[in-house]
Amino acid sequence: MNSMENLSKHEATRLALGRVAVLAGGRSAERAVSLKSGAAVLAALQRSGVDAFFFDPAEHPLHTLVELGVSRVFIALHGRYGEDGTVQGALELLGIPYTGSGVMASALGMDKWRTKLVWQAAGLPIPDYLMLTEQSAPAEVIATLGLPLFIKPANEGSSVGISKVKTADDFAFAYQYAAKHDKLVIAERFIGGGEYTAAILGGQALPIIKIEPANEFYDYEAKYLRDDTRYVCPSGLSAAQEVLMQQYAQQAFALIGGQGWGRVDFLMSETGEMFVLEVNTSPGMTDHSLVPMAARQAGIAFEQLVLDVLGLAHVG
Repeated sequence: MNSMENLSKHEATRLALGRVAVLAGGRSAERAVSLKSGAAVLAALQRSGVDAFFFDPAEHPLHTLVELGVSRVFIALHGRYGEDGTVQGALELLGIPYTGSGVMASALGMDKWRTKLVWQAAGLPIPDYLMLTEQSAPAEVIATLGLPLFIKPANEGSSVGISKVKTADDFAFAYQYAAKHDKLVIAERFIGGGEYTAAILGGQALPIIKIEPANEFYDYEAKYLRDDTRYVCPSGLSAAQEVLMQQYAQQAFALIGGQGWGRVDFLMSETGEMFVLEVNTSPGMTDHSLVPMAARQAGIAFEQLVLDVLGLAHVG
């Protein structure tokens, strides 16, 4: 493609998408990751000739997006007030199209407990779990779920507030740590045959990625700070297993009302049984993030991925 053709393509893209605000930062515990996602998305849009700019809702009121003439929003926010339906509802009131899922799916996807209830009702395989309170007896929980087990807040992402409990002595601290982040706390059975993830783009599942953390589990450090986490794609699953996991991912995403793009995480037992773990309706777009990796395996460059996600923007 010569420079004149390239210029024309960028101009057509710019005109079609209008002025784009990349929402990133915010007030959640995942602010630092969101800033990285937003910077990567903004750079990709600008390389594609899109009239895009950075907007941090923690620093500017959302209604100024109307005054700034924004045509659509790319949501690169993670966690509370960005991934939980809050900002989606505000953008709908403003009449501005936005990327990702709507209010209901965003709120439901952020709540691990209620997501599990929906999937459970539909017959999807999920790990055994219990909801905890301050009165929960560690011995009873351990008798039901075994050791090790995970304790996590129901409404956080990026593994914020999660602990791997190996002994009964670890239980109280893990509960208090999770409860600092959310009033709903989940205990979940440990499943140790492997961690996988399936990205969803426009209703289609991208190639599966196997995640091999070098530390205890795929925690915040392994996701964003370490360089020794291994991401295996192709995943090493058989063709039949890959297709089944993709089908589960599409079903899980559809059941919560997901739109546009997202990611569904899985655990595999030592005997090869799949379990749907959780859903992410505003996935990361950093250099350690999984959706760009899966897209690359499918032959979709990062710039095209960003444009594809933006092209799926909607109101309500």
